[in-house]
Amino acid sequence: MSVLDEIVAEQIRTDLPDLASGDTVRVSVKVKEGNRERVQVFEGTIMRLRGGGITRSITVRALRSGVGVERTFKVNSPRIEKIQVVRHGVTRRKQLYFLRKRVGKAATLRERRA
Repeated sequence: MSVLDEIVAEQIRTDLPDLASGDTVRVSVKVKEGNRERVQVFEGTIMRLRGGGITRSITVRALRSGVGVERTFKVNSPRIEKIQVVRHGVTRRKQLYFLRKRVGKAATLRERRA
């Protein structure tokens, strides 16, 4: 194993749940404001998963006051405290860009049965 592989192996997180497109997740992010640090929760639907290994990222979409807000998170970042899966959604594709055109109940996905 090379030196680079060893460094990457140390930084990959193992406490993450199985994530898939269409899942509704609650991402707890550490936010620094001045000299204070607090945890901010962002809840929404995973629109896409990108990359693999240390570079893996997810884009989460939520509606705030009727406006769609998308945030991209690096899954292995130390700024992310935890990721919780609220519900699993049924999708036929990996990247759910069609959700951008939908608002309200039309933007919800069916729940996957266990």
